[in-house]
Amino acid sequence: MKQNPVVSAEAWIAARQRLLAKEKEFTRLRDQLSRERRELPWAKVDKPYVFETPTGKQTLPELFGGRSQLAVYHFMFGPTWEQACKSCSFWADNFNGVVVHLEHRDVTLVAVSRAPLEKIEAYRKRMGWGFKWVSSFESDFNRDFHVSFTPEEMKDTVEYNYTRQKFPSDEAAGISVFYRDPAGNVFHTYSCYSRGLDMLNGAYHYLDIVPKGRDEDGLPHTMAWLKRHDEY
Repeated sequence: MKQNPVVSAEAWIAARQRLLAKEKEFTRLRDQLSRERRELPWAKVDKPYVFETPTGKQTLPELFGGRSQLAVYHFMFGPTWEQACKSCSFWADNFNGVVVHLEHRDVTLVAVSRAPLEKIEAYRKRMGWGFKWVSSFESDFNRDFHVSFTPEEMKDTVEYNYTRQKFPSDEAAGISVFYRDPAGNVFHTYSCYSRGLDMLNGAYHYLDIVPKGRDEDGLPHTMAWLKRHDEY
């Protein structure tokens, strides 16, 4: 790592104030973007999705748990996989502590994977997670939200992150948000994928403020350094 210039305390404060002005502008732009995100039009969800949960089968409206807002993390864990994606596991390590706070703001957080429920439960127990995680194994949910692909589709291009592209895996990560009105109607309000998920990972935000940053330049691929938390 190349050492930055070493300056006086006064010069450091001056440099920090210049950066602070840019950080404040970024914060204002982020607030504006968040408002625009919330103002997106909605799409009504009429398809009857059913999920396997530890307490039995549940429909998409039932996943809300009596709340009006539902955030679904599309967790990469295919039916034939031996264990879940290590990158999604990195993201999921951020979930446990926030669930109770989200629930008190009328938001339910659920992870969804195509792996059978017994595989999901075994992996969740291994990782020590308590958040709700359900299986869409017998459902079109993952395919309809463009995070699961057939072998035939992967021979060509798939629809991911709102574009057609080659994709190296039969499963992809993402998050989808839904609203349930008092009459029980469900609407799709937002989905994001790829780098759009960075904002959900608190650990990356910490790495972004330390001198080495994410320190991923020169690695064979992004997050090549990463291991599941019980494998370090």
